[in-house]
Amino acid sequence: MIHNDIIEKCRCNNRKAQVELYNLYCDAMYTVAKRYLRHDAEAEDAVQDAFIKAFTKLHLFSAEVSFGAWLKRIVVNTCLDVLKQQKKELVNLNEVHLKVVDDSFEEEWQLDNEFSIETIIQTVNDLSHKYAIILKLFLFEGYDHQEISQILNISETSSRTLVFRGKQKLQALLKTHYNAARY
Repeated sequence: MIHNDIIEKCRCNNRKAQVELYNLYCDAMYTVAKRYLRHDAEAEDAVQDAFIKAFTKLHLFSAEVSFGAWLKRIVVNTCLDVLKQQKKELVNLNEVHLKVVDDSFEEEWQLDNEFSIETIIQTVNDLSHKYAIILKLFLFEGYDHQEISQILNISETSSRTLVFRGKQKLQALLKTHYNAARY
């Protein structure tokens, strides 16, 4: 691992090493936090909280995954906690009656190359929270349905269904925005 020596120093509560590790990852983790939290101050606070959690739980880091991936998961979970604390309707997904969606539907989903990444991100942010959160986890963070089900405490079937429906809503919104912009 690239930053092994820094991480070892951090485990010994070396403040200089902690600052160095923070500086290496803070910008990337802020970008992740901004995907979930709309206000800059909220994203900054979430990143700070995530780093505090990471430093206090650094003994649990086993290097099976990269430090960045481990930290990113902490940031995402911290952001989800912030949303829950704000009592925004993240959605009580277990109360939603969902039908099973065949995996083959996921393979058919595509977006035109005409949409910029910024347009897609903004459009995902315009979706309701239940779809925005799950699409961010699936499309942007790359979590699979098993990981999403654990993070959001829902079934894998619910994850698959919400991702499928979220993609449909995203496509419809993009088409609406795109066609409106063309005329």
